[in-house]
Amino acid sequence: MEKEKFYITTPIYYPSDKLHIGHSYCTVATDTMARYKRLRGYDVMFLTGSDEHGQKIERIAKAQNTTPKAYTDKVVATFKDLWGKLDISYDKFIRTTDDYHVKAVQKIFKKLYDQGDIYKSEYEGLYCTPCETFFTEHQLVDGKCPDCGREVEKVKEESYFFKLSKYQDRIIKHMEENPEWLEPSTRQKEMINNFLKPGLEDLAVSRTSFTWGIPVEFDPGHIVYVWIDALSNYITALGYGSEDDSLFKKFWPADVHVVGKEIVRFHSIIWPAMLMALDLPLPKKIFGHGWLVINGNKMSKSVGNVVDPFVLVNKYGLDAIRYFLLREIAFGQDGNFSNEALIQRINSDLANDLGNLVSRTAGMIEKYFGGKLPSQQKETEFDADLIRVAKETANNVEEKMEKMLFSDALEEIWTLIRRTNKYIDETQPWILIKDEDKKDVLANALYNVAESIRIVSIMIQPFMPKTPALIWEQIGIKEGEITKWDSIKEWGLLGREVAVSKGEAIFPRIDMKKELAELEEAMKVAQAQAVANQPKKEEKEEEAVEEITIDDFLKVQLKVGEVISSEKVKKSKKLLRNVVKIGDEERVIFSGISEHYSPEEMVGKRVIVVTNLKPRKMMGEYSYGMILAGEDSDGNLSLATVDKADFESGSEVG
Repeated sequence: MEKEKFYITTPIYYPSDKLHIGHSYCTVATDTMARYKRLRGYDVMFLTGSDEHGQKIERIAKAQNTTPKAYTDKVVATFKDLWGKLDISYDKFIRTTDDYHVKAVQKIFKKLYDQGDIYKSEYEGLYCTPCETFFTEHQLVDGKCPDCGREVEKVKEESYFFKLSKYQDRIIKHMEENPEWLEPSTRQKEMINNFLKPGLEDLAVSRTSFTWGIPVEFDPGHIVYVWIDALSNYITALGYGSEDDSLFKKFWPADVHVVGKEIVRFHSIIWPAMLMALDLPLPKKIFGHGWLVINGNKMSKSVGNVVDPFVLVNKYGLDAIRYFLLREIAFGQDGNFSNEALIQRINSDLANDLGNLVSRTAGMIEKYFGGKLPSQQKETEFDADLIRVAKETANNVEEKMEKMLFSDALEEIWTLIRRTNKYIDETQPWILIKDEDKKDVLANALYNVAESIRIVSIMIQPFMPKTPALIWEQIGIKEGEITKWDSIKEWGLLGREVAVSKGEAIFPRIDMKKELAELEEAMKVAQAQAVANQPKKEEKEEEAVEEITIDDFLKVQLKVGEVISSEKVKKSKKLLRNVVKIGDEERVIFSGISEHYSPEEMVGKRVIVVTNLKPRKMMGEYSYGMILAGEDSDGNLSLATVDKADFESGSEVG
C-alpha cells in the first residue's frame, strides 16, 4: 500500500552572516513536524533553502570586494552547518541560484506574460533596498521605510507588473470559505481586513537598476523581482517547469508552508495569486509563527542582543535547545528568550522530571534486582490510573501535533512523565524492598515505570532526536517494533525481564547562579563587539546628536495610556488608528506600527504617551500625541509599556 504524502516547507532564508537562535526557531519547528509525520508512516518531503538574489546582496558583495555568488556560497555553507548542528532532517535544500530554478522561473514569468497576467509599464516610487519593497509617500514613517526605518530611494524605471488586483476577490473567497487555511486565525483576519478588502494594487515584478537576479528571458534588460523568484521555489524544487516533474506531481499541493509572521502577506496573497494565474492548486495550509524575542525586541546582531545557536548547542546539547524552543513558546505567538528561562527548563523539565525518572528507575532495578527484573510480578492498586494516563497521553499528543501545537503536545508528554514520578512515590519501592514477600509487587511497579518511560521515549522523538537512544540504552529497550510510533497506544510491550545499564545523567543539573553570570558576561562582550563593528559613519552621526538639559526634557509630558481600541487605517499599510484612554480622557493617536503589532495585540496594552505634542493631521484626521516605542538598527519595534497591570492610565512618567 502506497504511503500517504506530506509536503512541508520553511521559507527560503535570505543569506545573512548574522545567524542567531531566532533563525533556528522556524526550522526546528518544521523539522519536528516532518519527523512526526515520518514516524506516523508518511512519505515526507521537507524543503528549506536560501533566497539569494536582489540589490541588497549585490551591494553587500561589492562592499566586501567579492561577487554575489561567492558571498552567498559562503553564507549558505554557514546555514547548512547550523542545520547540521540542530540535526535538521530536510529532504531538499534549494538555492535560488540553482540552474533548474532559474530556468523554471523564466518559464513561469513567460507563461504569465503570454497569458496577459504580466504586462509592461513604468514604475515611479520609493524603494527600500534592504526590504526589497516599494512604498508610496504616505506609507513612509518620518520619510523612512516603515518596515526597517532605513532611508528609501526614489526609483523610476521601466517595469513589468503582475495583475495582483485581478485575483483579490478569489483570494478573499478562498480565505472566507477555508477559515483554517491561514493560521493562527488572527493572521487571516489581518490579511483580509488590512490588505485584501482595502484593495490590492498590481505588483512590480521586474527591475532594471541592478543585475543580480534572474534575467527576464525575452527582455534581457529586466531581472525578475525577488518575490516572484523566491516564492516559486516551492514548486521548482519539485521539478515544476523541468523535464522531470514527478516530484511535483507526487507532492503538490504542499500540506503546509511554515513562515514567519513578517512574510505572511507575501505567502497568503502574492503566492496564491501566482498559483491561481498558473492554474495550480493552492497549498493546503499556511502557518505564520511569531518571533523569538529578547525583552520584547526581535533579535538583532547589530545591537548585540542575539544568542548564538552554535554556542548554545555546544554548551547545553542539541535536545535541550530544541526542547526549550518548542516547549517555552506557543507556536504562532511571539516568545521571549532568556538565559534564565532556558536554564530553568533544563533543570526542571529535563533534569528533574525526565532525566531523574530514567536515572532513578535504572538505579532501582540495578540496586534491587541486580540490573534485571524477574518475570514473576504482581499488580498494585495504582497501576490502572498510570495505564489510563499513558493511553490518554498517546491520543492527546497526536491531536496536538496534527494542529502544530508543539508546546501543548510536550505538556501532554510531561503530564505522563509527572504521573510516572508520582506512581513511584505511590508504590514506594524503597519500602517494598524491605519485605521479601513483596518482591513481585516491587518488580511489577518498576516494570510499569520502565514501560511508561518506553512510551515517553517514543513520543519525544520528533522534538528531541538524540535522547530516545540514550534512554533505550539505559532501560534496555531494543529499537524495533516496540519503538515504533503506533506502539505508544499499547501497554505492556516491553519484555517483563527488563535489563538495565545505568549510565551518566542524560540531563545534568546546571548551577543557575554561576551559569547566568557567565552568560551575562558573554552578552556584554557581544554587545561591545557589536558597537565596535558599527560603521564609522554611524558613529559620527551618534556623536553629532545634540545634548539637552533636564529643563528641556521636563518640557515633554509623558503619561501612561491604555489602548481601548485599535484598527488598521484604510489606504495605509503601516498606520494603526488607536483610541487611548489617558486618565478620564480619550485620544485618537495614529502609529506607524501595524507591521509589528496587529490591532488585536494593541488593545489592552498600557503604553507610554507623549501627551503635549502638537496635534498632527494624518489621513484626514488629527492625531493627538505619540505612543513611544523602541527601535533597533534593523528597524524592529517594541512598544514602551508599563509592566504592572494595576498601573493606572493617566499616571505620569518621569
